[in-house]
Parts: sequence; structure tokens; C-alpha cells
Amino acid sequence: MLSEKSKPLIEATAPVIVERLPEIAPKFYNSMFQAHPELINGVFSRANQKSGAQPLTLAGSVIAFAQHLLTHSDSYPDEMLSRVAHKHTSLGIVEEQYPIVHDHLLGAIADDLGDALTPEIAEAWDEVYWLMAEALLKLERGLYASQANDVMFAPYRLAERTETGGDTVVLTFEPADDTPQTPAVAGQYVSLQTRMSDGVDQPRQFTLIPGPEGARRIAVKKDMDGEVSPVLHALEVGAELPISNPYGDVVLTDSEAPLVFLSAGIGVTPMVAFLDKLAADGSTREVRAIRVDPTDADAPLLAEQTEAMSKLANGTLERWTTKSEEGEHTGRPDFSALGVSPDSHVYLCGRLEFMQEARSALVDAGVPGQNIRYEIFGPDMWMLHDDAARTQKA
Repeated sequence: MLSEKSKPLIEATAPVIVERLPEIAPKFYNSMFQAHPELINGVFSRANQKSGAQPLTLAGSVIAFAQHLLTHSDSYPDEMLSRVAHKHTSLGIVEEQYPIVHDHLLGAIADDLGDALTPEIAEAWDEVYWLMAEALLKLERGLYASQANDVMFAPYRLAERTETGGDTVVLTFEPADDTPQTPAVAGQYVSLQTRMSDGVDQPRQFTLIPGPEGARRIAVKKDMDGEVSPVLHALEVGAELPISNPYGDVVLTDSEAPLVFLSAGIGVTPMVAFLDKLAADGSTREVRAIRVDPTDADAPLLAEQTEAMSKLANGTLERWTTKSEEGEHTGRPDFSALGVSPDSHVYLCGRLEFMQEARSALVDAGVPGQNIRYEIFGPDMWMLHDDAARTQKA
């Protein structure tokens, strides 16, 4: 709970810091990496640093947390904290790294605001940061303790690679040692540590898709401008990589509500995992999967999704193709006209623009925002904006 002393100071300065975030965030990261260059090796994505998305997201999450405290003094933004905690644990973030972020983030704010940042204001933001840090650390301790092992990453060996649609390769990894394995829940992801040509390890998250017992199976779409996906596409059978325990909180709800899985391209991966789980459980829930691809040749995991759907008593698969007439529908769907019932639980995965468009249309069509869940692999400013909007409307 934010102290009464700090509330007016945070309320007065939050708008200024939000406006200055594009200048504060780069200062924060540049300062931190100069002092701790080891953090770029295996923890932070260089691609996200170049785009400027990661600095804005981390700094912005502190602001979003503060904004929530101003209007909800007796609660925390649980959804945002859970999403961040799962991402942190998948990267192996530890408690000792929180003071580092604190010092350089608050230092960047002080450097940017100059004399306007009085000791009293600095103390108020210090309180906000540590309230958020303690909330995250509590969640992260619980997540680490729930694992079947006490390691951040375990070695896995590539056992099989197969091609699927959309310039995507399916990689199946098997354990390379006897580290106890944590079972994954459908919809969860793992982080892979990939060694770059300059010797720096770069982490990326990938949804786990159904595979042999004990294996970690993922689908990787090749990004020609990316740093990691071309390396993963070039892996040969027998190659070893460190892989994290499974994490992620966008999983199936414990409910009998109708399900709608809406995906585009490689965003189908969690949907395939969900369908496989439902089929294995003999679920009788109403399940509607809607996928959008350019063509059949660009449709990753289409055969796996179709097979899993065929095992469900009340499942339907609707296909939209934007560059051919191979699907039941041609072009992009009008999300507001899909007839999704308000009591449905909707899951989205695809490019950010696709999910934003779909979510906005569904909300306008009467589906409650809290019934729509999504996963973004990368800095998630959308969640921060969405959480801030909910706070302002409360």
C-alpha cells in the first residue's frame, strides 16, 4: 500500500515522467549496461534494445504500477504483475538484480528531471519501485519453488527437426542430462538461450507444442531480419541448447464456458497446445478455432490443429486465407461480425496489430475485456496501456 505521504507526490509527477519516458528509458538502459555489461548476455534481448521497446516497457511498468496504486489503494495490478513475474522467471531473473535496476532507473529519472526531482519526490518513487519489486519477488519465489528442479536452465539436445508452413521449422529437444523435468501446462512457454556468433547468449521465448513425453517441442518462424531465428533454423540434430522450465499464465480457464481460439500465422502454437489438451481430456466444451493465414503453404501446424480439432465432440475450425481461396473464407475476418457470445473465453495470438484489432472489435461487440486473453513474446507495452485504461475507468 502506497503511503499517504507519497500519494500526492506520485500523482503530481507521474504525468511528467510518462511524458519524459522516451528520454528517460534510453538513459536508464545505457547507464545499466555500461555498469553491468553481463546483463546483455542471456538476460536482455539486443533486438529489443535496438528497437527501444524493452526500455520503455520496463520503465513503463513501474509507472503503470504507480497509476494503479493511486486509484486502487487496497490492491495491486495482479494481471500485469503475474505476466511480468512469469517472464522474469523464464529468463532466470534473481533478487540480486532488482537493486541494479532500481539504482539506474531512479538515476535516469533524476538525471532527466534535474532539480525538479526533490528528495521528497525521489523518496516517493523509491517507495513505488520497492512495493512493485517486493510484489514481483514474492510471485517469482513461488514460481521458482514450484519447479521440479532448482536450476534456471537445463541442457537439451535437438532430436528432430521438421518443416511446416510459413517458413517455420518444428524443433524437438530431448533432455541432455538427468535434471528433473517440470511438466508444462498447455499454453506455457520456455526460454531458449541461443549462442550468437560473437559469443553472446540471447534469450527468446517459444510456446511449447505437443510432443513426445519428456521433450520440449517448439515451432520457430524465420525472421530474415532477426538475430535468433536464423540461428535456430540452422541448428542440426544433436545440437545442445539451455532451456528454461515452462512458464506463462495464459492457460485454459477452469470453466465450461465456450472457448474461442483466434490466431494468425505462427500465433497458432498455443491454440494447438490447447486443443491437444482438450482432446486428451475428452472435453465436451464448445470450442471454436478461427485461424488466419495467407495461403495453405503459409499455414504452420495446420495438419496438427486439424487433427486435434477432429477429436473434439463440439469443436469447429474456421479458416481464413488472405492471399488465396483455400480456406472457407477469403480475406480478413470482420471480428465484430463473428458472432462470439459474450460468455465465451477468447484466446488471441498473432502479431500485435492483429490482436489489437481483434480485441477492440470483440469488446465493441459485447465480449467483456476480462474474457479475452493473449500472449505477446517481447516487450508488452499493450498490457501497460490496457491496465492504465482500466485504472482510469475504475
